[in-house]
Formats: sequence, structure tokens, C-alpha cells
Amino acid sequence: MTDRLAEARALLAEHPVVDGHNDLPWALRMQVRYDLDRRDIGADQSAFLHTDIPRLRAGGVGAQFWSVYVTAELAGDEAVSATLEQIDAVAQLIDRYPADLVRALTADDMEAARASGRIASLMGAEGGHSINNSLATLRALHQLGVRYLTLTHNDNVDWADSATDAPRHGGLTDFGREVVREMNRIGMLVDLSHVAATTMRDALDTSAAPVIFSHSSARAVCDHPRNIPDDVLERLPANGGVAMATFVPKFILPAAVDWTLAADENLRAHGLHHLDTTPEAMALHRAFEESRPRPVATAATVADHLDHMRETAGIDHIGIGGDYDGTAFTPSGLDDVAGYPNLVAELLGRGWSRADLSKLTWSNAVRAVRDAEAVARELSATRGPSNAVIPAAG
Repeated sequence: MTDRLAEARALLAEHPVVDGHNDLPWALRMQVRYDLDRRDIGADQSAFLHTDIPRLRAGGVGAQFWSVYVTAELAGDEAVSATLEQIDAVAQLIDRYPADLVRALTADDMEAARASGRIASLMGAEGGHSINNSLATLRALHQLGVRYLTLTHNDNVDWADSATDAPRHGGLTDFGREVVREMNRIGMLVDLSHVAATTMRDALDTSAAPVIFSHSSARAVCDHPRNIPDDVLERLPANGGVAMATFVPKFILPAAVDWTLAADENLRAHGLHHLDTTPEAMALHRAFEESRPRPVATAATVADHLDHMRETAGIDHIGIGGDYDGTAFTPSGLDDVAGYPNLVAELLGRGWSRADLSKLTWSNAVRAVRDAEAVARELSATRGPSNAVIPAAG
């Protein structure tokens, strides 16, 4: 295993990880209201966060989609304002650590960052509530650097069904399809993590550009609605899309599903949000674990998903999206962003080739970004901005 770990680190030095989803900006908002002196990620922050620059370096991360997520409990202009604050937080991080982080908007930017030894920093907005049913707001987020939009978070929006809410639309509405088409036109990746399977299929029917799943795993391996059904994975080659496996235990380990539901309910009983990862919430989780031991996922658990996703979607259509700092718990060996070499070592032990691993870690995600840019150039040459709105009720 020691030799495989050394081989994994050597591979990542050449083909670093493009991680599809990291919630550091929201964690900074919740813990210290973006006070970067109190959470200086240039130094070890392992007491508070899954992410800091030393551990990103140790993990072999070469590009990070920083999530500019805001909770679906914020709506309308309040959600838009909070999203802008999240975008500003990413800008502050990039400005504060220029030797390590660099703003990236394109596939060429990602490659240039790798060549310069810095971490390409992209952004993804998590949830259609962030655009407040406005295509102009969607375009404004793109102009500010957001390069994917997750169509929903945990709740439905007015034009798309979520995986974890009661179905309302049967997938995408007509306006939802227009959102996808406008994302194609401007070069914003359509992210199908969190959405209902019906929404996944409708988006694939609509999108002219590759879609991504920024942090979702295989439903056939762990039957959770947040994961991707096989029929959707099978459609990715024709679309050119990339499914980026997540590390969240409740989505990848069947035994962890019921435990997490009970732990979440325990947080609510103490007046906290079930997604809270503040020190107070984590103390409650630790106390809960003492009476009810937590099922623990490992790097092998994630590798099981990747094996299945490779078999079903093909090696050109898979990637990694850990969801660090967006989850209370992580797998053993993938405890934080320093853990990616352990996953690569596990896959090497299963016979994955260096060529296949380089696609998983780097090439597939960069190719999806580049292909979306090409589609946008073609569409924007023939079609102007959409000013569609949701029809008024009545």
C-alpha cells in the first residue's frame, strides 16, 4: 500500500484532481462570517474545516469548483444577495492567497493554472433558487464567474423537481428547459446533482452541451435519491457529460442512510439545522455517536461507486466531487481534502491504469468545460439572450 500511495502522489503531481464541489465558502460564512483572519486557510484549519491550502496541496488538488451555495430557506432577492456574498468570499480567498489560488473561467485557464503550479478556482452556484426565476440574474452570475448552476438543492424550485422533495413538476417545466438552453448559450454547465431523476432525464433531453453531476454517486450501489440511476449514467457518453462521485457517507454507504436520518433529527431536536456543521452541531453529533455508533465509509466505498460508474458510463465520463465542508461526516481515509491520494491508491490496487486515473482526476472535467465553451460559441452566434419568464398564474 505504501508503494501504491507513492505512485498515487506521483500521478496527482502530473494529473491533479479537479474537484467538482467544495462548500468552504458557506462554512466560512456560518463559522466566522467570512472573517479570513479567524479562518486563515493558508495555515492548518483542521480543527474547524475540511479544507485549507496545505491540505489541498497534500491532496493533489489542481482545480476546485468552489460552491457558492446558499440555503433554500433563503428566497427571492435574499437568496440572490447571499449568492453574491458567496461569490465575493471566493474572490477574497483568491486575492488573499495569490501564490496558491488563481481565478479560472475557462478550460484554458485551468490548464494555465496547472502549468503555474496553482489551484484553478472556479465557482458553481448550488440551487436554482439563486437566480430567483430570472434569466438575467443567471447571466449576471455567469459574468461574475459562476461556471455551473445546480438546478435545485434539496427543495423544488418553481421550474424543476429536486431529488429530496415531493414531485411537483414531473421534472423540468417549459421555463426550466429554457434555463438549460440559456445555460448552454452562455457556457454555464448544467449541474444535475440534487435533482430528481425526472429532471435529470429532461435536462439530458434538452441540453446541447455536456452536463455534470458535481457531487453524486451511483444509485445502483447505494439506493439514495441523491444518486444517479443507471439509465442516466448510460446516457452520459452521448451527451459528453461527467458524473463526479461524492464522498458523503449517507449517499454512498447504505448502512449510513438510516443513521444519518436519526442524527439529523437529533440536531433538529436541539434547535439546529440538520445541515449544520458548526462546532456546536459537531459536539451534538459526537455525543449521539457515543450511544449509537456511526457506520463508517472508507475509500473502498467510494471506489465501489467509481467501479460501477466506469462500467456504466465509461471512463471518459466520471470524475470526483468530494463535497468537503458541506457534510458533517467523511469516509475514513478521505477525512479531508488531503485524502485524494488514498482514493487513487485504492483504485490503483484495483487495477485502474494511469491513463484511466488521469481522466478521472483531470482530463474529463477539463474536457467537459471546454466542450461547453464550444457549444456556447456556436449557439451565441445564432441566438440572442432569452428574456423568458414563468407565466403568471391564473
